[in-house]
Amino acid sequence: MKVTKADQLAVNNLRMLSVEMIEQAGSGHPGLPLGAAPMMWCLWSRHLRINSHDPQWFNRDRFVLSAGHGSVLLYSMLHLAGFDLTIDDLKHFRQFGSRTPGHPEYGEVPGVEATTGPLGQGLGMAVGMALTERFLAAKYNQSGKKLIDHYTYALVGDGDLMEGVSHEVASFAGRQQLQKLIVLYDSNDVSLDGPTSRSFKTDVCQRFASYGWNTQMVADGNDLAAIDQALTAAKQTAAPSLIEVRTTIGYGAPNAGTNQVHGQPLGKTGLAVLRENLAWNAPAFTVLPEVAQIAQQLVRNRGQNAAKQWQQQVAELALVDSAALADFKQLLTGQTEIKVTLPRYESGAESGRDTSHQIIQALAQQNPNLVGGSADLATSNRTTIENSSLMTPEKPTGRNLAFGVREFGEGTILNGMALHGGVQVFGATFLVFSDYLRPAVRLAALQKLPVTFIFTHDSLAVGEDGPTHQPIEQLMSLRQIPGVEVFRPADPNEVMAAWNQAVSVVDHPTILILSRQQLAVLPNTNLTAERGVDHGGYVIASQKGVEPTGILLATGSEVALALQVQKRLLELGQDVSVVSMPSMERFSRQSVKYQAKVLPPQIRRRVAIELGTPQGWEKYVGLDGKIAGVTNFGASGAMEDLLAAAGFSVDRIVQIYQQIRPEDEESLSVIG
Repeated sequence: MKVTKADQLAVNNLRMLSVEMIEQAGSGHPGLPLGAAPMMWCLWSRHLRINSHDPQWFNRDRFVLSAGHGSVLLYSMLHLAGFDLTIDDLKHFRQFGSRTPGHPEYGEVPGVEATTGPLGQGLGMAVGMALTERFLAAKYNQSGKKLIDHYTYALVGDGDLMEGVSHEVASFAGRQQLQKLIVLYDSNDVSLDGPTSRSFKTDVCQRFASYGWNTQMVADGNDLAAIDQALTAAKQTAAPSLIEVRTTIGYGAPNAGTNQVHGQPLGKTGLAVLRENLAWNAPAFTVLPEVAQIAQQLVRNRGQNAAKQWQQQVAELALVDSAALADFKQLLTGQTEIKVTLPRYESGAESGRDTSHQIIQALAQQNPNLVGGSADLATSNRTTIENSSLMTPEKPTGRNLAFGVREFGEGTILNGMALHGGVQVFGATFLVFSDYLRPAVRLAALQKLPVTFIFTHDSLAVGEDGPTHQPIEQLMSLRQIPGVEVFRPADPNEVMAAWNQAVSVVDHPTILILSRQQLAVLPNTNLTAERGVDHGGYVIASQKGVEPTGILLATGSEVALALQVQKRLLELGQDVSVVSMPSMERFSRQSVKYQAKVLPPQIRRRVAIELGTPQGWEKYVGLDGKIAGVTNFGASGAMEDLLAAAGFSVDRIVQIYQQIRPEDEESLSVIG
């Protein structure tokens, strides 16, 4: 790399735009942008292949700013690179409704490849992107054409690498030998509270080397030529690469090298000192002509030329292999619509996880790019795609992912795969361990990613493993995440219907809560489950032509219990309907008319039955209703004994129902 005066001006222009955005907003993090600007400029001007005229160009390189608090640096670079981000957008950094939020948000601005800010997750998503690139390259690079051939870059900080998830995903990436993953580490020895030595004494290069990564050190973060040399060398290795770049946080500012410059504006005086140290005399929010010119040449034009060369390869493929071209174009359009086509169940019993296993096989036949895995529980979750291998460096087209005991890492990698595109992904663990990856579920929802999370072993019915493995609060807490749909199906037909919902959505994650225990096929669900699950809740049993005197609501295995209670109450002369509500979120979006049809407002005698924490059911049982839930941890023992002890028996639910006296206007009660 020949470093020119224009290169240095570009670096300082990035620095100044970044701090000017923060000063204008009155808040932000100037430390990282001032220190890492040389890395950003070197990467984007000499290595990263992107096309601002076509931000979604499929074969573009991906860049993830895992250290999302340095967002102003990314926004400044996107502006120089010609993306749809104006100076006016930069001036409205952190303002309500602006296109430049405090941390990068996927979908807000072209060029932002992932929502980051929760430290460590960006690195995990970058791993997922690199994994997907290798999978697709092995499948579609035919007839001598490299249609899928791009790198994934990430910029991480000390905080990212302190997070536990960074250990999970870095270890996974090393095992997978993801040679097209290159991570720049902004190593400045300072975090928000002070020197990292207060809490962090790790030789990061040795750590990553132990994972199987190639590692390099750049001693001077302002040495553009050295950074370029390291990036070039990283592309020659057969392993993922970590480049530790020693920087000064807040370079050029009065408090450079300290935590005082990490997360607050420099202020008028500090900004003046910075301008003097950088010999910067241009007005605020100026892009120097020399910088605009070099950015046009080295970032915009280079990226557009790369895109044109790729388009030529696609055109040439049409001449030699039209079938391969058709497959590739289907990949680009993302138009692989799949649906569960298995025969519906009319009788028998099967666990939710076993039904799901059969469904996965059917879906995998329809979509060759359906990929999934488990956090070392594939045999228990029943998620293995039969007739396909593990995805490994030796077998990159394998469709089964061995995440190991790394739930959080699994979630971030799945998100990265969905962000990359070209694959349909799912991942699994036990419901009780969903807490380990909950932050990744939240980011999936925030980014509107169609990831399917499968959580099995759904309740106290886990039995002998005891309270550490028996989920209580997890189910309802997952329902509280905005933008997530949770389905807890009651029988095999509802499981099929829930899977159909999961694979048909494109703008949000879906969670399938599946049982280990057997679920009997319920009456008529072979005819009613598809529409009922599509609506989130439906009347699964009632007396025709008769308005019931009460309603029993339930999910999962408890729907069968509700049907038994209904039968007993009918023997006692009390007619109730049974509502299966596999998805509260879906039901809440139905019309008022439909909801009133399922839950007539004049019927106030209601009992909700669910093997989980009761909070949340109040909305549906009302002030007069009761909730049969679980408010304590379980115990180790046989499933039948645990359910009886928790009050999940016909006799107990009948007793609860008969306690309801709407005319007394009692307050809602929780039983459990």
